[in-house]
Amino acid sequence: MQIAIAQLNSKIGDITGNLQKAEKAICEACANNSELVVFPEMFITGYPPLDLLHRKSFLKSIEKAVIALKNITKKFPDTAVLTGTVTKTGKDSGKGLYNSAILVHNGEILFTQNKVLLPTYDVFDEMRYFDSGKEPDIFEYKGEKLGISICEDAWAGRLALDRKLYETDPVKQLANKGATLLINLSASPFYMNKEKLRYKIINGHAKEHNLPVIYVNSVGGNDELIFDGQSLCVDGNGNISSILPAFEECVKCINTNKKGEPGSFPFHDTVFSVYQALVLGLKDYTSKCGFFKVVLGLSGGIDSAVTACLAVKALGKENVLGLLMPSPYSSDSSVNDSKALANNLGIEYKLVEISNAMDAYDIILSSHFAGKEKDTTEENLQARIRGNLLMAFSNKFGYMLLSTGNKSEMAVGYCTLYGDMSGGLAVIADVPKLMVYELARFINSEKTIIPEAILTKPPSAELRPDQTDQDTLPPYEILDKIIHLAVDEDLSAEEIVKTGLPQKDVEWTVETLHRNEYKRRQAPPVLKVTARAFGMGRRIPITAASL
Repeated sequence: MQIAIAQLNSKIGDITGNLQKAEKAICEACANNSELVVFPEMFITGYPPLDLLHRKSFLKSIEKAVIALKNITKKFPDTAVLTGTVTKTGKDSGKGLYNSAILVHNGEILFTQNKVLLPTYDVFDEMRYFDSGKEPDIFEYKGEKLGISICEDAWAGRLALDRKLYETDPVKQLANKGATLLINLSASPFYMNKEKLRYKIINGHAKEHNLPVIYVNSVGGNDELIFDGQSLCVDGNGNISSILPAFEECVKCINTNKKGEPGSFPFHDTVFSVYQALVLGLKDYTSKCGFFKVVLGLSGGIDSAVTACLAVKALGKENVLGLLMPSPYSSDSSVNDSKALANNLGIEYKLVEISNAMDAYDIILSSHFAGKEKDTTEENLQARIRGNLLMAFSNKFGYMLLSTGNKSEMAVGYCTLYGDMSGGLAVIADVPKLMVYELARFINSEKTIIPEAILTKPPSAELRPDQTDQDTLPPYEILDKIIHLAVDEDLSAEEIVKTGLPQKDVEWTVETLHRNEYKRRQAPPVLKVTARAFGMGRRIPITAASL
């Protein structure tokens, strides 16, 4: 069978726009004589729609879109469309909705497959919205017995994780019922090395059941989540017969009879993948929120430098504004390095001194703070002055403010609430400090964009004389390991110490991580690129006892 994989970027709630994209893809597929066009999970609504699913008007719009899709297929009577959407269960009990795949042909819905397994871990909360579908069934279309599954339905077996999450295995049930072709519609978010796990799963199903598998994944950014595409088709031996690009839209026609070439999945370098993900996530977040330009503070440090480079790649140099906001504690080199970076990128920058604002705060607060030594209060005032100035430019000119802090700082609260944490999007807040340096070296791999001085100077907030990050924090080589074990692996301080990391650093990091939960709850949305990001996938109570 000739099948078109429509790896497209849908926008949550933009049902009309998503449908227009679908029609264009169907036209392209039909021009290439495709007999079936397959879209990702919940393509019509965008994924994840979250509590929009509680709105009757939203559900009504979905129903109208399905009717419109049926009318579109009448124009192409030789081609069927398989797409993800939301359908009603028709029952008085339960949530009343299914996460579904519908097969539409010549104005009629021939078959509906409802998602069986509803994930409730990490960023997923599908049982909040959907009822689970019953045992899946196959459907014969043009000589193929289609075994259709939806995302998590393929993650049931031992291949997915180190343990089985479910007793039911929908893909195995479809194979046992005589499927000749397995198709999985997915909206599988990116994180580092996720594609390796996906390939292991798809390859395993193909080999176990000796059946070809078509895997269709979403692409694009929706809020904190980034979808990397990399849809693929494997033959019954698990060999890849076709693979679609990462982080870009693509409509590709394949033939299910084509045999794959033996060999492994062409995995991308991890740093390159993270770079691509952040660029796509930033581009889609701004555009889908209606912003065309961004502003950020340029401190002369590595974090703001990398964020500026990502912004230029995502939006173009003409759409990025940098503010240099030196205080009396800012070194000349930091200002000069920021100017050099801005010139290398070709972005506009403005120099806004904050000394006068600092003096004004000192005058206002002097009588109230009399007899008190200067401490982090005054340091934080500097960050908050900068945050206010950045927000002023954001408000006045309609620019989205980008927060530039990294995951290591966010974890231990080495950032100022209402100061450098201000912003509409925290671009690299899921990137550990050491990987920020790796991203910088990748950015400089062809030519020097980030000045070498930024890469080699000791990291510093420059809020007091001769300050460096390591005055307060453990070395990043140690800190990042502890954060990974505490956040990504959910290990306790005692368990982390047993791995050989210094007890003093471990105890300080874990305690500080817990103490700063309230800050992260007030942070901007974070683009997710690791297995466990700060944001919607990590739910830790603020008032809990330290464990």
